Amino acid sequence: MKKVILGSMLALSCWMGQAAYAQGKHTFALSKTEFLLDGKPFQMISGEMHPARIPHEYWRHRIKMAKAMGCNTIAAYVFWNYHETTKGQFDFSTGNHNIAEFIKIAQEEGMWVLLRPGPYVCAEWEFGGLPPYLLQTPDIKVRCLDPHYMEAVERYVQHLAAEVKPLLVTNGGPVVMMQIENEYGSYGNDKQYLYTLKDLWVKNGINIPFYTADGATAYMLEAGGVPGAAIGLDSGGSEEDFAAAKKQNPDVPAFSSESYPGWLTHWGEPWQRPGIDGISKEVKFLMDTKRSFNLYVVHGGTNFGYTAGANSGGKGYEPDVTSYDYDAPINEQGNATPKYQALRQLIGSYLPKGKQLPPVPAPVPTISIPGFTLKPFTSVWDHLPAPVRSPQPKPFEAYGQDYGFMLYKTTLIGHKSGKLVIRDLHDYATVFLNGQFIGSLDRRLGEQSINLPKTDVKDPVLEILVEGMGRINFAEALIDRKGITDRVVLNGMTLMNWDVYSLPMQEKFVQSLTLSSGHPAKKGQFFKASFQLSNTGDTYIDMSAFKKGIVWVNGHNLGRYWEIGPQRSLYCPAPWLKKGENEIIVFDLLQENAADVKGLSSGL
Repeated sequence: MKKVILGSMLALSCWMGQAAYAQGKHTFALSKTEFLLDGKPFQMISGEMHPARIPHEYWRHRIKMAKAMGCNTIAAYVFWNYHETTKGQFDFSTGNHNIAEFIKIAQEEGMWVLLRPGPYVCAEWEFGGLPPYLLQTPDIKVRCLDPHYMEAVERYVQHLAAEVKPLLVTNGGPVVMMQIENEYGSYGNDKQYLYTLKDLWVKNGINIPFYTADGATAYMLEAGGVPGAAIGLDSGGSEEDFAAAKKQNPDVPAFSSESYPGWLTHWGEPWQRPGIDGISKEVKFLMDTKRSFNLYVVHGGTNFGYTAGANSGGKGYEPDVTSYDYDAPINEQGNATPKYQALRQLIGSYLPKGKQLPPVPAPVPTISIPGFTLKPFTSVWDHLPAPVRSPQPKPFEAYGQDYGFMLYKTTLIGHKSGKLVIRDLHDYATVFLNGQFIGSLDRRLGEQSINLPKTDVKDPVLEILVEGMGRINFAEALIDRKGITDRVVLNGMTLMNWDVYSLPMQEKFVQSLTLSSGHPAKKGQFFKASFQLSNTGDTYIDMSAFKKGIVWVNGHNLGRYWEIGPQRSLYCPAPWLKKGENEIIVFDLLQENAADVKGLSSGL
């Protein structure tokens, strides 16, 4: 009976925590065993979502969805490289860069906030959130006290702290706790680096409790922990996990900082679809034992543009798909799934008698778009910029380029056919000899060599068009420059004297393309069409008839598609569409002929 009464009181405190916003400022503190909101035990039931992966028009809807599932807290990663795309230039104001707006919406909806600012975050996000301009420094080391790295970190901390400081719980806001780094015990052991990060935040006015997040193993907890910071467990699903945290530091509370309802998916593998039973069992354990937890993720969203990251596990290079659906309770388009309903019912069963969760928000409307034909429009070969002359190829970063594509071109002298080896290719290349397509190389498959056939051309021209896919975002292989990162060898001879063409394929470039037909039969084509809409709604652009490339709709980069799957369609949110005429442009590395696309009401 005592257990039942205590459980009801705890559940009531969660609800009181949501309702307390109207009463002014609050306090949030750590005891040895619990989180304390206004001096009383508080169980965080957190759902994670990432503002950069959700169109800002849908932020409130997704937060309401999490609240209706039973969450009282929102956890949010801040992706450094999303806000400082150019060194020293920060954007915290436009669209879904506006972190302060996201936090304010959470507060308006009666939710507390866990802020996860990195500087490194992992998150299956490009370079784990670190800005690619760091890689322009040849010998840079990251996630340590390397002076080049720390100079950039200090600048980031100063700018972000200025944005979020007014929103801390100590200033009447909803942000109750901030994470220091992320899963550092899986990467390194520079404790002074972690202490310096904490001191930087404090120096810049962050005066709320901190926490770390690591796997529930002794070496990770030791290497990743910070004195005085709460211990997050990724994940904490058993008494043994919490015992490991207590052994590491008995003076701070622990919580499950990442409980996983779903999982990530790489190109070329089946969709990851963890069942309901595992997460339901874990959440029941956490609710029964009154532990705080964060669902990673309650809603995943989308890796729009070039933001999808990659792993480097036992299979080698493993790039992530564009969708970050993650098989989460709230799917990519924002709808409740069976997993959502199961967790809502489970969490709701712990509410005090007479209390109910808010109603589930209505789904965002969807539309289907009848099929239409995308026709060849122009070629990348007709829109090459002025080249940079290089004795040997260099990676993207050496030319100041972050994302997209790069063309390397040279004339063959001496050896003119035979075994061509690219050392090292990051990440996908199409190879041409005298304008003729020879084949493609895929880092994902460990492919680095291809045979160049003999020709009767006196001075053969070799062209290598390289796509930089997602930078590795986890573990020791983080330094992942793009393009040709070493050299090119033909029959053992190092090829010299290259023309290098930067093709970041940003929105402005794509929108400026003009009709041409200079290279109609050479792979690397842009396709274009317009389509009419009488009403807008969310849709999924079905790219099943194309091979590998990028899609822009009305200037918005929807992300990558690839015929190897499993993803066959790209999510296009309604705010990016308009009544009347809409424009779609596709760049495909391998497709040469016109093909049909259509809009689906749900994804493939």
